[in-house]
Amino acid sequence: MELTVTELRKSLTKALEAAKDGEDVVITERGVPVARLGGVESSSLLAKLEADGVLTPAAESRAVPRLPQAEAAKDALSSLLGRLRR
Repeated sequence: MELTVTELRKSLTKALEAAKDGEDVVITERGVPVARLGGVESSSLLAKLEADGVLTPAAESRAVPRLPQAEAAKDALSSLLGRLRR
């Protein structure tokens, strides 16, 4: 489905219903496509990328280690903000 911006304003509900039904709605301005409205799939982006073979899942789940440099930077920033607020 292709709609102009003016038509989209008048029939937004119709465009949303079309997107929900899986149809792409292309919005044009002066005959030039400027946006595409599409339905949101229920699967997550990571699951879709995994299904498409773009990425592979991690072999095992692991915690992200906290870096001492990050803690020191956080403390320095807190100290700086405290001095600026005085």
